[in-house]
Amino acid sequence: MAKIGVDVGGTFTDLILEISGDQAGKQSVFVHKVPSTPEDQSIGVLSGITEICEIAGISPKDVELIVHGTTIATNITLEHNGSEVGMLTTRGFRDILHIARHKRPHNFSMQFDVPWQSKPLVKRRNRIPITERILPPTGKIDTPLDEDEVRAACALFKERNIEAVIICFLFAFLNTSHERRALEIVQEEMPGIFVSTSSNVVDVIREYERFSTTAMNAYVGPRTAGYLSNLRSKLRDIDTNAELRIMQSNGGISTVETTIVRPVTILMSGPAGGVIGGRWAGELSGEKNLITVDIGGTSADISTIPDGNIKIMNPRDTYVGDYPVLAPMIDMTTIGAGGGSIAYLDEGGAFRVGPRSAGADPGPVCYGNGGTEPTVTDAQVVLGRLDVDRFLGGDLKIDADLARKAIKDNIADKMGLSVEDAALGVIKIINSNMALAIRANSVARGFDPRDFSLMPFGGAGPLHGVALATEVSAKEVIVPPAPGINAAIGLLVTDMQYEFTRSAPTILEGASADDYAKINRYLDELMDQCRAQLEADGVPADKQVFKKIAECRYHGQGFELRADLPTEPLSPDNKDVVVENFHAQHKADYGYIFGSDQVEIMTLRVVATAKIPPLEWPKLSKANGAGIEDAYLYSRDTTFDTGETVETPRYDRDKLLSGHEVAGPALIIQHNSTTLVPPGHDAQVSDYGNIHIRAQATS
Repeated sequence: MAKIGVDVGGTFTDLILEISGDQAGKQSVFVHKVPSTPEDQSIGVLSGITEICEIAGISPKDVELIVHGTTIATNITLEHNGSEVGMLTTRGFRDILHIARHKRPHNFSMQFDVPWQSKPLVKRRNRIPITERILPPTGKIDTPLDEDEVRAACALFKERNIEAVIICFLFAFLNTSHERRALEIVQEEMPGIFVSTSSNVVDVIREYERFSTTAMNAYVGPRTAGYLSNLRSKLRDIDTNAELRIMQSNGGISTVETTIVRPVTILMSGPAGGVIGGRWAGELSGEKNLITVDIGGTSADISTIPDGNIKIMNPRDTYVGDYPVLAPMIDMTTIGAGGGSIAYLDEGGAFRVGPRSAGADPGPVCYGNGGTEPTVTDAQVVLGRLDVDRFLGGDLKIDADLARKAIKDNIADKMGLSVEDAALGVIKIINSNMALAIRANSVARGFDPRDFSLMPFGGAGPLHGVALATEVSAKEVIVPPAPGINAAIGLLVTDMQYEFTRSAPTILEGASADDYAKINRYLDELMDQCRAQLEADGVPADKQVFKKIAECRYHGQGFELRADLPTEPLSPDNKDVVVENFHAQHKADYGYIFGSDQVEIMTLRVVATAKIPPLEWPKLSKANGAGIEDAYLYSRDTTFDTGETVETPRYDRDKLLSGHEVAGPALIIQHNSTTLVPPGHDAQVSDYGNIHIRAQATS
């Protein structure tokens, strides 16, 4: 069996191919990297798949599974170029998307922009009020749905060439009948239109977040569906019948059909693979406490993994751009800090780096594609940390003179600095920005970086790893075996996963038998939904794993935290399990708990997973006392963060063996990345190829 993971980044598309079974030869894992094609991501994806199959010596028709991490939905959101959406909502509530939560993006500014108002997911003229009303707490129908108004709205939508329709009625999480009937009418009146109901997308309490999530689903839906359908069709053109799966924001994979219906679940598809791959690489060395730092061409994605557990973000924090999205997402902090981040002097003369990026086109100035603004990659070239004849194994030629000129003209001359000092400034600023983000995702979450190994990956990550670990006091640096394509590796080590939710507000203290019966009935319904989804994907019953979760709060709090539910039905006898799990999570997140037993379940969630065969990464041969001479390439001058320039040896990572030690200063070069080992540090190669970098012991 052959399977491929393909991850699209802002600058490069990364691929990994694994061959197992009878097809596997001496080498069973292959990695590759091709430039991304922002105008149509599928072009780069297909090119990469074809090339990596050629490298492996197999035909594309031999590939049985392709797992894809994509930024298509993310880019639509950030670039504000989604579909024209029409909305049906309860009369009197058409402005919920405009009012939101009355939050001010900048508390003390009188001239701030309100993104959800200036760039709404649904324009006000396309938000059509419909006469209907459902009442809490039982979901009783107070005012029947006016079906004629729904049909009239559809006629208006057709006149306005609306591309997608959402149906968001008040209290639909208590009674879905009105949304279901309106859906039927829209499908009758507008055949083939992309249409979503809030109860299908996110069946939970809080109308603003529910409406916003449904709106986002439709905003990115038609283009995402078009991209995935087009990609699947093009895969047939290159003679492969491989099953295509898509990485979700929660770290699981899903089918194309499910993703097309709920594209809101893949808004953080790209970065999620990196976190999964980071945990996998840590397991190769038996390390469970990790801070992953995925530095690509455009952004840096940071996540803290305590004791091997990938954290899911709290619902109050799940924003994409400026819009709340109640879809489960891996807890990550993303900033505009990558190899393509542009260095510049702002209008006040301050030296800044990012968040603007040169992206894949034109890319850093040294690429010679017409870029004129210096980037972090250009600074690394000037400092001698990226060799022009070894960039991407020599596949991509770069020009050091162009990089020097860009930094000289745009930074150095304007600040009265040498080119080298200006380049060092670029690196120090970007490292400082990332260190702040690391603390926000670790210290601010209650985790001490001194207990964690920092794992840098992405094409640019290992160049920054030691500096970042020093800045945040991490105990060591672990560079994974193939850091430049680690996010693609994550695609092949993740499980199939689905999540379904249902609101069920219940205060556990004093809950009645009817309350417990309702909760257990809802959980059974969610289990049935999960089971049906896995069975539709061909997963046998003995491979299905379910986890029940209650999102809880202290009665009167504004937002919830996740607490595991017992496997058996919830009852007065085991409710304390939920209470104690909630207390523990509250203590971890906020540092304290209330003594009150007034714990309230707000939302029930069932997570269904199906394990897939793990990626089998080959062990390295043992060094057995042999030196690193065979891995030595050459030596060149390199400037380090202290400003010291020293002649620094380069080593070929592919020739380093298990047990080899490399003393800094050194550069360890491989096709998809370069690892910087500064003076005063040692690097040691583990059995599976991880590089552990630690400060040298002082006497």
